[in-house]
Amino acid sequence: MAITLVNPDGLPRIDVYRQVAIASGSRMVFIAGQVAWDAEGVTVGEGDLAAQVEQCYLNIGTALAEAGGSFDDVAKLTVHVVDWTPDKMPLLLEGISRAATKLGVTPVPPATLLGVAALDIPAHLVEIEATAILD
Repeated sequence: MAITLVNPDGLPRIDVYRQVAIASGSRMVFIAGQVAWDAEGVTVGEGDLAAQVEQCYLNIGTALAEAGGSFDDVAKLTVHVVDWTPDKMPLLLEGISRAATKLGVTPVPPATLLGVAALDIPAHLVEIEATAILD
């Protein structure tokens, strides 16, 4: 496997992600920010953050499969959430959990969570981009 995820001593241990990804692969895959569109470009889960997070993760899984990879190859995620407040964390985690169950993975790569004012389309509540390393 090209990615080793670790929580080094001296840094806080976070349950939902690891602090460091060590990459040893030779192919880098950069996945554009994924929003809650289905294959036809229809927004999934309008007004439902958990449903939109789930769709974003499923879209990333589809993109990774096309490149010959999976969430095991993800070195970094960046999550952009509209009007982020800490009380939205359970919905974010619910969406991740539902997608993880469908994908059969435990997606815990290093992640950055950013609150943003808006995304490209008002119905979109979240956008997630990924970087993966493949052998």
